[in-house]
Amino acid sequence: MQMMEKQEKKILKTWRRDCDIPPEFVGFTFAVHNGKEFTPVYVTEQMVGHKLGEFSWTTKFKAHGGKAAASAPSTPSAAPAKKA
Repeated sequence: MQMMEKQEKKILKTWRRDCDIPPEFVGFTFAVHNGKEFTPVYVTEQMVGHKLGEFSWTTKFKAHGGKAAASAPSTPSAAPAKKA
């Protein structure tokens, strides 16, 4: 690759989420498209053999429960012991 010869560290934009990560990609940063925006993915040795799309989520995790969980009264896990 030309970037390896020149020792450049630019972000490469890609829409190819199904691309396998070979060992030559280690140390590069890819901007992987998740359907709405580009997510930066820095490739490490543990990612070799996986797909680029595995590291660029297509949905955002907000929180568990939402308004219903926040307004529900919390129940005590154990009742206090009575003193005799």
